[in-house]
Amino acid sequence: MSSTGSGMTPTETPLGRQLMRRKSIAAMSRDAASNGMGQLKRSLGVVQLVMISVGATLGTGILVILGEAVPQAGPATWLAFVIAGVTALLCAVSYAEMAGMVPVSGSSYSYSYATLGEGIAWICGWCLVLEYAVSAAAVAVGAGAYVNQTLQIFGLSLPDALANGPAEGGIINLPALLVVVLATALLLRGAKESATANTIMVLIKIAILIFFVIVAFTAFDSGNFEPLMPMGIAGVSGAASMVFFSYIGFDAASTAGEEAKNPQRDLPRAIMIAMALVTALYVLVAVAAVGARNWEWFSDSEAALVQIVSEITGQRWLVLLFAVCAVIAIISVVLTVLYGQTRILFSMSRDGLMPSIFGRVSAKTSTPRAGTLVTGLVVAVTAALIPLGQLAEATSIGTLFAFALVSVSVMYLRKTQPEAPRSFRVPLYPVVPVLGIAACLYLMFNLAVITWIVFAIWMAVGIGIYFIYGRRNSRLGALDEQQYQEELAL
Repeated sequence: MSSTGSGMTPTETPLGRQLMRRKSIAAMSRDAASNGMGQLKRSLGVVQLVMISVGATLGTGILVILGEAVPQAGPATWLAFVIAGVTALLCAVSYAEMAGMVPVSGSSYSYSYATLGEGIAWICGWCLVLEYAVSAAAVAVGAGAYVNQTLQIFGLSLPDALANGPAEGGIINLPALLVVVLATALLLRGAKESATANTIMVLIKIAILIFFVIVAFTAFDSGNFEPLMPMGIAGVSGAASMVFFSYIGFDAASTAGEEAKNPQRDLPRAIMIAMALVTALYVLVAVAAVGARNWEWFSDSEAALVQIVSEITGQRWLVLLFAVCAVIAIISVVLTVLYGQTRILFSMSRDGLMPSIFGRVSAKTSTPRAGTLVTGLVVAVTAALIPLGQLAEATSIGTLFAFALVSVSVMYLRKTQPEAPRSFRVPLYPVVPVLGIAACLYLMFNLAVITWIVFAIWMAVGIGIYFIYGRRNSRLGALDEQQYQEELAL
């Protein structure tokens, strides 16, 4: 997609026309096979893809968010996870269909570019930056809380200077920084190597969650579930919006479209298997936790599970083992979320909407090494120094918006390309994608007003970056009308 010859520069293309320009699926596949800055290597099978999605998802909500959700939903916290899980599942089936049709990196950004045009694709990509980069930093901060909680059980604690950022009276959140640095180092070794490390960590965190369930059920009291909804259905709905953060990352496998050995077959399978596994474990752990402790026992602690294990077993070595495994679980989340972020930036860079550094592929590792370093550095500094607060909660809005766009993309392609080959088809079409969109909107409007304000500020910044950089450097925007029509006809 050259801007030379008879082509226009992007700023000469009328803005409205440029925002509506779509990139054909064939053009995406061609660019993936002949990227001038290098190609990603197809090395991931279905098990590794499942583990990428599970790694990016499992652990975040249970290990970090549970203590905040229980005071809001009461004993019905498990129902909040079901509501959030059903919403994610409705979107997951749309992701599965799109991942099979558009087997490239970029996830919902690429799907939006193929259906809704560059303007919506940019907004979606910017939402994914919020989903992945900010949530990675937020989860890393949660690892710091687990480290400190474990040390307190042994009568120790990190100095405030090393446990908190400047805004919280410290100097640096050292555990959060180290988690991101370790995850970045693993990613730099290559996709297959980091996927293997992630698989090991995912198996560890599944094991510790099953261990927690066994321990918690030894102290199970069915009376803890009465009354089921002390805060009413509004409390459950609000908690569902909050714990939707727990499902952020199930789409991570879709960012591996160019590194999957058989993307049309394996990506849909990986997404659906990961969703089923994660939802089942979330609900099981939530039931076990509330059964073991009255809902009023829970506070805004970011390490509720390790406290429960400590109180029930009284065995310090078990608590230490659980806490160490919990930190490993969180490293797995940060690793896979960072992976997804680098692949989305890779796709956006290839389209000219992000700087070229994010699209350069290392000849040694066949990964976007420079982009990984930059992304890891930014996330590490954010986690170490900045209290995320409402910005972290705003990731739920960005994610829900991106998920809704995937359902819209499915409907668009069903109408415009009904005969196109699909390795997976959304069941009960069009009911499921419509319900997916409605569920996303429902959860979005249950979030706090301040969260919406932060999200609006984030989007304003993104729009500014598009006009300053993306619009001027867009490869699709640089084509004249004839070149664009030829590109679209591929």
